[in-house]
Amino acid sequence: MASMKRFEQLAHDIAELIRGGTLQPGQRIPSVRMASRQYNVSPSTVFRAYYLLENLGLVHARPQSGYFVTSLTSHPLPETSAPQREPRTTPVDVSELVFSILRSMREASQVPLGSAFPSPSLFPLRRLARSMAKATRLMDVNSVVTDLPPGNLQLRRQIAVRYAISGVSVPADEILVTDGALEALNLCLQAITQPGDLVAIEAPAFYACLQVLERLQLQAVEIPVAASGGIDLAVLERALQQHDIKACWFMTNFQNPTGVSLNAERKQQLVALLHRHQIPLVEDDVYGELYFGQQAPVMAKSFDRDGLVLHCSSFSKCLAPGYRVGWVSAGRYLERLQRLKLMTTLSASVPAQAALADYLEFGGFDRHLRGLRAELEAQKHQLFAAIDRYFPADVRVTRPDGGYFLWLELARNVDSLQLFRRAAEAGISIAPGPMFSATRSFHHCLRLNFGHPWSEQLDAAMATLGGLIGQA
Repeated sequence: MASMKRFEQLAHDIAELIRGGTLQPGQRIPSVRMASRQYNVSPSTVFRAYYLLENLGLVHARPQSGYFVTSLTSHPLPETSAPQREPRTTPVDVSELVFSILRSMREASQVPLGSAFPSPSLFPLRRLARSMAKATRLMDVNSVVTDLPPGNLQLRRQIAVRYAISGVSVPADEILVTDGALEALNLCLQAITQPGDLVAIEAPAFYACLQVLERLQLQAVEIPVAASGGIDLAVLERALQQHDIKACWFMTNFQNPTGVSLNAERKQQLVALLHRHQIPLVEDDVYGELYFGQQAPVMAKSFDRDGLVLHCSSFSKCLAPGYRVGWVSAGRYLERLQRLKLMTTLSASVPAQAALADYLEFGGFDRHLRGLRAELEAQKHQLFAAIDRYFPADVRVTRPDGGYFLWLELARNVDSLQLFRRAAEAGISIAPGPMFSATRSFHHCLRLNFGHPWSEQLDAAMATLGGLIGQA
């Protein structure tokens, strides 16, 4: 906090009061004159702080009335966003549905509310290009050999520093660099399962998780995700007692598609539960750097004492989309994963690894992350406000504290696949619920992306989508 300017400190203090619930949606915050006296700062400092809060979407000005806390949404999602049921095994066969939906999302003219990616405009692509040019110019010809698995040493050291900042001790030698997080996740499951094995996954789950299980001929055991607490640990415990589950794949921070997280206590309980059963956890943490507020979420890996947690992440969502550089801290399974990497794709891009190592050391990664988080949080509030303006009152929505996804539950009679087709005809992409389930559940749900700067086009698309939901 010491490096903050005075107006930034004031904005931060008020933002924490809003996030903590002391200042409620619709409540008037102190006038400029009152805040100037209360905080012993100049009116211009207060104005700058209030402008910053306004840009973050936390407050809004009313002519001749002052500044008021913005409503996040008047329609919170009920406690559980998946039906409570006994866990059962499910063969996975979703690729045809997923591919057909993704094909229709490729049109650049579509408003990308269904996209899985944030806007490229949010990333320092020019600065990364300079790092790439520098890395290519200075690259040792021997690096094509020395950067084979486990990967570029300087990059692995920088990743180890990121772990240390998060309070987790992971030596560089225990990190394997991969072609994006998806390869890391694939390698993890290949290392710890055999065809026909059971894997516990979330419900709803990221569709790429379902596709990996389908490709590896694994069966899913779906564990429901609660809107305010993440995966249901009681259901998971019953599943472990009833089924011979060989692995778990969970997204512990800002889960895709719901945006919800497990808190630190529940992560610790999860790791302890899996430790008792000696079942490995594949922790998909690609959104962990995209938290809002001042406190980074802990990772389940931080509670791992016996190498059972395989922590996977990448730079694709927070820094360098398209570079396809991820990693895994694989615990006791590291050597097995390195051999699989050598047997499949051999190595992640050598120049990309070197470029990212340079950027992490010299490019101002934390400064970029602070700006990216602020942008995403502001865009979240703008999407919330549009839902309040345009969507029917019976729509329910999650309230994520990071990432860039919202999960919506519509009226039970709404078919989100039909809604997807009607929205596509109107030039709008959305992600319908059934693509996130091995059992094609969540027919009345959808995922929306707030990872793109707000615009008149986005506002108009939300108005159109709200109308289509109302008609459905």
